[in-house]
Amino acid sequence: MTNGVPVHTARGPRLDEDWSAVADAVNARMAHERIGQKALADVSGVSVATLRRIQHGAHGRRVQNTTLTAIARALDWPDDHLIRVLHAGGTPTGVGQPAEREILAGIGRVEQQLAEVSRRLAAIEELVAARLVHR
Repeated sequence: MTNGVPVHTARGPRLDEDWSAVADAVNARMAHERIGQKALADVSGVSVATLRRIQHGAHGRRVQNTTLTAIARALDWPDDHLIRVLHAGGTPTGVGQPAEREILAGIGRVEQQLAEVSRRLAAIEELVAARLVHR
């Protein structure tokens, strides 16, 4: 077990794995990110055939954790995201969810605006200090 998740070593599907949940998560994320099979295969280093099998629920064949990790990284998820989906039977909440990504993007915009306000305030303070010196 790695981080509480069984390590994949055997071939063939297991009863405690939900490959349709993995397929749903990958397909939804690909649609949201507007990325196609070939592009995701290129970015992840996973073959198009393997990616296609995952998108269709990996029927009849197991996929190793390293493959799921590579796809998760390429889709900007935590490394273990798809492994957790596989064992949880649905997309876990948390990092990588569209709502959370929107919140993080909003925080980034607020930080940028705050930096701009700080820059302007520093410029005003310099002007005031310069006027006080010239009096």
